[in-house]
Amino acid sequence: MSLLAINTVDRLDRPSAYYVSKNKRRRFNDREDEKPEEPDDKLKNATTLYVGNLSFYTTEEQIHELFSKCGEIKRLVMGLDRFNKTPCGFCFVEYYTHQDALDCLKYIGGTKLDERIIRADLDPGFEEGRQFGRGKSGGQVRDEYREEYDPGRGGYGRAYDEQRQREEDEYGAGR
Repeated sequence: MSLLAINTVDRLDRPSAYYVSKNKRRRFNDREDEKPEEPDDKLKNATTLYVGNLSFYTTEEQIHELFSKCGEIKRLVMGLDRFNKTPCGFCFVEYYTHQDALDCLKYIGGTKLDERIIRADLDPGFEEGRQFGRGKSGGQVRDEYREEYDPGRGGYGRAYDEQRQREEDEYGAGR
């Protein structure tokens, strides 16, 4: 008789969707002599967390106060708008040990900070340049096309806001 063990709880140290999709592109390269690296390998001893869905008004001090409850923080890097150099809703928190990072995922991921439910994922490590948003306007891509009003993330999405402004201008000009 064979028993199939099914785990009903997701692993805390699983790779984020962003990390997995980034590695899919790298896995299918033309070189056959290199063995592709599995996404779990770099995260096995990761001490860095990517923290998302932060309010644009959340400060480094607030993040440090919350995340230091799980262990000593080595470094905290705020995500910035590439052009304005203002916070754009994410950060990287680096701990000294892997266990502290896992504890943070367990206890702090999914909690509220500044009336927003924050998201935390293990990250392979911060590299210079990753602190800037990847969107066309310098912020995060997801904030470009948001159609609902979100005061914690700067109002409407930038692309949607520009379209709305054009329509208001055309309506006012009687076109």
